[in-house]
Amino acid sequence: MKKDGARWYRASEFASLAGVTVRTLHHYDRLGLLKPSGRTTAGHRMYGERDFARLQQVVTLKFIGFPLKDIKALLDRDRFDLPAALRLQREVIAEKRRHLDLAVRAIEKAERELATGEEPDWEAFAKIIEVINMQNDWEWVKKYYTEEQLQKLAARYSPEVQERAERDWAALIKDIEASLGEDPVSEKAQALVARWSELIERFTGGDPGIRENLGRLYADQANWPSAAARPYSDDVGAFIAKTISARDRK
Repeated sequence: MKKDGARWYRASEFASLAGVTVRTLHHYDRLGLLKPSGRTTAGHRMYGERDFARLQQVVTLKFIGFPLKDIKALLDRDRFDLPAALRLQREVIAEKRRHLDLAVRAIEKAERELATGEEPDWEAFAKIIEVINMQNDWEWVKKYYTEEQLQKLAARYSPEVQERAERDWAALIKDIEASLGEDPVSEKAQALVARWSELIERFTGGDPGIRENLGRLYADQANWPSAAARPYSDDVGAFIAKTISARDRK
């Protein structure tokens, strides 16, 4: 149907073109996520071409893990940046695809071993679990950050950035473990804590809110999922705490 030069769709047409159900459209309407842009004189919902963009945002944000109530708050902001949101969604989905590709390859390896009559070794199954957990690990962490902070973190994220961070943290923790007997005021200990601070600054991007919530996350280790790996030992944590305290007293 055309009206004033624009194309309009009844709910059934719009749902069919968009690949969703009419029931989903009604649900999103009730939640205020996607209100129809118009109605017929009989009161039937009518959707315009611009509603496709709004529906795409809802579906994609839901796919990458945002609750519906958070999606509504995000999309209803006065300064919602559609190009930035699309870029963020593309990056997050690309990373999900990378994880899924890794999982598929790990499963295919186990299948090949079974097809040859071999019993897959434990490492094949451990790899599948590791890859799946790589994705799940981020999901529980999200609750410690606001939606805006998650967007900032994701905007700076890439597989290369992640790989570098993991490498740098692993090297630093190894160096700290080799220096646990150092005097906290020593030059060596202070150099280690300077590297620690630099890596945290790199992660937070200098955002004090992200830094605060990062601290809240680590302070809440008792409530982490059982499968969540602790990034460093209590001894390392105590060493860093004492060294930071010694630095701040100077």
